[in-house]
Amino acid sequence: MSDSSIDALAEDYARQLADLNPVVASEIGLAGYADKLPDYSPEGAAALDTLQADVLKRLDALAPQSDQDLVTQDALIERLTVDRDLYATGVVPLNNIASPVQDIRATFDLMPTTTSEDWRNIAARLTKVDTALHGYRIRLDEAVTKGLAPVQRQVDACIVQAQAAAENFFTDLVASAPEQPNTLRTELDRAARRAAQAYADFATYLKDELRDRARTTDAVGKEYYALASQEFLGTQIDLAETYEWGLAELERIVSEQQRIAESIQPGLSIEEARQVLSADPARQLHGTEALRQWMQDLSDTTIEDMKQHFYIPPPMDYVEAMIAPTQDGGIYYTAPSEDFSRPGRMWWSVPEGEDTFTTWQQTTTVFHEGVPGHHLQVATAMFNATGLNSWRRNWLWVSGHGEGWALYAEDLMKELGYLNDPGDYLGMLDAQRMRAARVVFDIGVHCGFTAPQSWGGKTWDPETGFAFLQAHLNETPGVLEFEFVRYLGWPGQAPSYAVGKRIWQQIRAEHEQAPDFDLKTFHTRALQLGSMGLDTLERALR
Repeated sequence: MSDSSIDALAEDYARQLADLNPVVASEIGLAGYADKLPDYSPEGAAALDTLQADVLKRLDALAPQSDQDLVTQDALIERLTVDRDLYATGVVPLNNIASPVQDIRATFDLMPTTTSEDWRNIAARLTKVDTALHGYRIRLDEAVTKGLAPVQRQVDACIVQAQAAAENFFTDLVASAPEQPNTLRTELDRAARRAAQAYADFATYLKDELRDRARTTDAVGKEYYALASQEFLGTQIDLAETYEWGLAELERIVSEQQRIAESIQPGLSIEEARQVLSADPARQLHGTEALRQWMQDLSDTTIEDMKQHFYIPPPMDYVEAMIAPTQDGGIYYTAPSEDFSRPGRMWWSVPEGEDTFTTWQQTTTVFHEGVPGHHLQVATAMFNATGLNSWRRNWLWVSGHGEGWALYAEDLMKELGYLNDPGDYLGMLDAQRMRAARVVFDIGVHCGFTAPQSWGGKTWDPETGFAFLQAHLNETPGVLEFEFVRYLGWPGQAPSYAVGKRIWQQIRAEHEQAPDFDLKTFHTRALQLGSMGLDTLERALR
């Protein structure tokens, strides 16, 4: 890596971010942070804003010395400006997927558990859960006094999650520890009870104090939505045009699904084709261990195949398939540690009671979460330690770039011939249909757009939106409910997948006009830049 002044500033910013967010720091693999939790209080949030203001001020006085400097400068200005704009709104996140309620608990999923030192870190971090949740509670109360109360639907979801964490998560965590010295065992048990009580108290606070003050309207309005969308995309989009594009994309995908259903068996509807595929014993998996092993085997095979299309040296060439300790229905990826001693991982959070899975639906998911999706993207950036400063390598993540790439990767696998099986292709189309439907739902509901005549021709409301999602998302009831609440509580994030893919494809199409275009070179160059806003990506690739 260069020793330019802009790189030095980015490195200094990364070091201070680690102090403010030790959870991310320890997930990256930085030493000295595994026993700490962030400050979720108003003072903690203000400290981050102050830091970002200072970095922008210092950056303004520096001159880029290279193309990499130009990209870093562009990315810093874009990211820190939109972060500060969102902070200035006073809105405090509380939702069912991406707020401190989940973040504090989830950090323990990634903590190493091999040595006594690992377990001492876990014990120390457990003792800080009550302080972290108390600080978050103060910040929520301040938001309420400013007229920025969270939404009741999200409060209800977090009550359930907090109660579940309080009941067994922390005690089960320490119970899984191998034999340890008596003093450490006592410390772990005490810390787990303390963390569980903190979550129980927080659930009581949500239920008895916050819920009655929460607002009942889910929609955030066009002004806030536009800013949230920019946060997730790194570009400003025409919301009305994107909404209409989502409707057209949805119509295109449904038409293609019907064509594939007919190819499976003439006269079949899409739903009937799904039933035929799901009833096929060769496409069924029984039990979570069978699901995990199938994911692992497919990932291993895919990585070997993709080495002809992408640059995938060791230790990037491994992803670990995991069954998550939670049961909320999500499927997600977590990055490797900086030294790759902890591998990149695909996690499946299986809802309670679900025990049968179908490969035709989920083949494309493995491509999305693993290779050539998230793992290839994240690991390529982390592996480029000599080319990227640590902020760009470890801290910079933009959903439209990352999730857009993962959807682009699914399409690419079809292009490369890995989804030629009609069932696997129908599964990919199901996933695309979901992503297009939530462009329509998310923008339509939050911005108050008019629903198509087939859905009443009136302003979107959550109830109509739920029926719309039910018609287009081929998911179990538990997953459907989780996704519905997620979209309402995390405005702008869900559309970033399909919109991000659209922009990735537009950027590629522009570069394909060059006479010397080579797809592998394009992909390698793009991924080695790391994550960034999509406007920054477009400028960087030029």
